[in-house]
Amino acid sequence: MTSLNPASHPRGCEFYTKTPATIFSPEQFVGDEALMIETAAAFTRNEVMPHLERVDRQEEGLMPDLIRQAGELGLCGVDTPEAYGGLGLSKTIAARILEFMSLNGSFSVTYGITSGISQVGLSMFGTEDQKHRYLPRLASGEWIGAYALSEPDSGSDALSATTRADLVGGKYILNGTKMWISNAKWADLFLVMAKVDGDKFSAFLVERSYPGVSIAREEHKMGLKGSSTARLVLENAEVPVQNLLHEVGKGHHVAFNALNIGRFKLASMSIGPARDAISIAAGYALDRKQFSQPIASFGLIQRKFAMMAAWFYAAESMIYRTGAVIDGAFERTEGTIEGNRVAAEEFAVECSACKVFATEAEGLIVDEALQVYGGYGFTEEFPIARHYRDARVSKIYEGTNEINRLFIGERILRQIRDGRISDKPAGDSFLSELAGKAVAFAPTDQIGIGALADLIILTYAEQSTRLRAAESKSHGDHLYRAILPWLNSKGAEAYQLLTGEGVSLPEIQRADLAEIAAAVYQKRGPLT
Repeated sequence: MTSLNPASHPRGCEFYTKTPATIFSPEQFVGDEALMIETAAAFTRNEVMPHLERVDRQEEGLMPDLIRQAGELGLCGVDTPEAYGGLGLSKTIAARILEFMSLNGSFSVTYGITSGISQVGLSMFGTEDQKHRYLPRLASGEWIGAYALSEPDSGSDALSATTRADLVGGKYILNGTKMWISNAKWADLFLVMAKVDGDKFSAFLVERSYPGVSIAREEHKMGLKGSSTARLVLENAEVPVQNLLHEVGKGHHVAFNALNIGRFKLASMSIGPARDAISIAAGYALDRKQFSQPIASFGLIQRKFAMMAAWFYAAESMIYRTGAVIDGAFERTEGTIEGNRVAAEEFAVECSACKVFATEAEGLIVDEALQVYGGYGFTEEFPIARHYRDARVSKIYEGTNEINRLFIGERILRQIRDGRISDKPAGDSFLSELAGKAVAFAPTDQIGIGALADLIILTYAEQSTRLRAAESKSHGDHLYRAILPWLNSKGAEAYQLLTGEGVSLPEIQRADLAEIAAAVYQKRGPLT
């Protein structure tokens, strides 16, 4: 929703967001940051990927040992402040490292939770005593963390949680059951949401060793078999009063702002497996022969690899654009609790947009990668089947994509009504024009709000990809032209769903899909 010249719209997609019209590209990482990324990639390829069968069996002690090894390399506290044992690096570099630590979904979830959402609420809202007690253990990999919000009857409607916390004799007594808790089997510390006095939603730091804390059996999941998912059971669990995190009745600040950053990081967790899926599928396509030639030479296979690379590039462009502005927001807070809250909320729309687009791009990529394998892809003998199973949950956890769509659409409409943002499109693209027109309909039903959210997400993806391509010296322009017809057609569909009006797609400059595919084959992976 801006021209290719950032100076022409210095506040970026002005009609719905304050994101500056500039792009931070992962190619800009140099020096120590680049070294940390290489360390993460080497660790995953050398210490995790050779042992996936053992990981999937949840071999006793293996996952905690891998987390400890990662912690020894500084990888479990990348953006944890240095004062508490971390490296104190930016959210942007943390996202890049997370991507390369996420080539396998099971390890990705375990690592991503303990290094991310289990720490971020504590980092933003904890007291000095709480941060000094717990963050060094988490950042070093000595302890594993978990985040406990969902309940059997409380998922997307998080504030309807029924877990209670009653102040009795100088301690909080917690009762309730938390469900779908990643890392439950291995976690030493749980960030738990419960209601004080029955209605004051609050956050607590709960150690596994506290009386009344227990873990139920492992869930039998379709994918992510190597990650732990179980219920956290609290039966008169005794929690010291000093382990209340933030303030009574303000647990939603902790929970939802941790989720905002968590959704941004989940986008990186999603393109990690997508990166590996493209890599292994490219190798297979070059080796597999039919009709006396590698299937990599067939036009429809080339199209698949071109689109996989384009979806990946667009998701990545959104992630690093968003990461840069989040880092800027946190730099302005001076570390205060209120400042951290504001910073985590400021770009919540962009975080949700990244989560939705990246998780759905992951699904598209692993589906096409499996198709490249043909019948072999449908067997467990080839590695793409694991990616296919693992990818499905990405669109469900840390806020379903449906909930994120409602959040995006409703928040934009509310900000327009409040006069905080303009309802006029600030860009010059086909999608930005559709989005600008769609806002005027001010939908109130979920289908309409979801369609508006799709237009906002697609506009943000188009603009982010276009801006990055304009600055790129490599394949950016080809990748932008490859994904543009897909983005435009999805946008037209959303606009028609919302308004019922006919939409004519604009002319485009066709991309050379064979050239993109050839570059993917040569690199054996996405073109970044």
